[in-house]
Amino acid sequence: MRTHNFENLDVWKRGCRLAVDVCVGSHGSREFGLKDQITRSALSIPSNIAEGAERSSDADFSRFLSYSKGSCGELRTQLMIHREVCRELGTEPFPKTSEMIEETREISKMLSAFIETLSSSD
Repeated sequence: MRTHNFENLDVWKRGCRLAVDVCVGSHGSREFGLKDQITRSALSIPSNIAEGAERSSDADFSRFLSYSKGSCGELRTQLMIHREVCRELGTEPFPKTSEMIEETREISKMLSAFIETLSSSD
């Protein structure tokens, strides 16, 4: 197994930036249940990358990258639901909601490529 310093990984950095954007963007929201779930999903993306990098094998790392990819889909879904709820209520969604949705797509692609790289190096 190669050693992976997650702090140097662009995908981890982008996941952290996305989590910060979500936390800041949702700060004043009164949709407490949805806000809490969105925040947890966002935090899960870089957290799973970090946890996997600290594991003892590429197979473990790959599994945690897959969890992170799942969290990207979960966050994207929740942000889309949030945007639709706001539309129906006539309120404003979190700032940068569309950009955050797009970023989940980009991070998911990066994670897929990383998973493929790890599996082809076995």
